Amino acid sequence: MSDPTNLPACPVCGLENTYPDGDNFVCPDCAHEWPRAAAVDDGEAAGDGIVRDANGNPLADGDAVILIKDLKVKGSSIVLKKGTKVKSIRLPRGAGDHEVDCKTDQGAFMLKACFLKKA
Repeated sequence: MSDPTNLPACPVCGLENTYPDGDNFVCPDCAHEWPRAAAVDDGEAAGDGIVRDANGNPLADGDAVILIKDLKVKGSSIVLKKGTKVKSIRLPRGAGDHEVDCKTDQGAFMLKACFLKKA
């Protein structure tokens, strides 16, 4: 059995409860499956400084994106709904735990790219 510390986080929900199943990785939390070969490719691409959405498409300043999952906002009762379109994103260059800054009708938010897809 492989070492659980080397397993990638789920590209859809971001949780680290993944496990190998044949030639795929499986996330028991959201039931997403992806091939092991894609995880190796993503690991190589992650170091290139390009921010990619949940489907692997590169994102740039000013792009429009769509949320792929309902997101609860920490410290608030606000929920950003799946399918919400966010226009004119900004990609901050500083170190942090998020890749995308954006503004919606509900306020300004900092999001991880794994919860977004390019519109």
